[in-house]
Amino acid sequence: MPLPRPLINCPLDLRPDRQGQMHYLNLDESIRQSIQIILSTRSTEQLMQPDFGAGLATFLHEPNTLINQRRIRDRVFESLSQWESRILLSRVDVQTVSDQPNHLRIEIVYQIKRTGTLQQIGLTMQLEG
Repeated sequence: MPLPRPLINCPLDLRPDRQGQMHYLNLDESIRQSIQIILSTRSTEQLMQPDFGAGLATFLHEPNTLINQRRIRDRVFESLSQWESRILLSRVDVQTVSDQPNHLRIEIVYQIKRTGTLQQIGLTMQLEG
């Protein structure tokens, strides 16, 4: 019987399936979930780590300007570089969605250090300013 693979990270929503089996994240899923957590966490939200997170919610009521797009790009790059040590960031792009001027598309390209594989994750953010 093969040995179980080593645990990478425990999922946030850990529940057994219909057969009662617990499923843990693989490396790619663990990193993707970690990136989503970092980007969605506001500064001072975590008591023991008040600097954790990108704090992208602070931009929700800002106008969609080139300056704010650069600020968002820098914030994403800095926070992922600081809090997700299993990746090397290749690129962070922030652009206005063509048919929705109050929406930004954030594309993140990164390399997983352990495997060398390139991955990409994207999110759309609506600004109200």
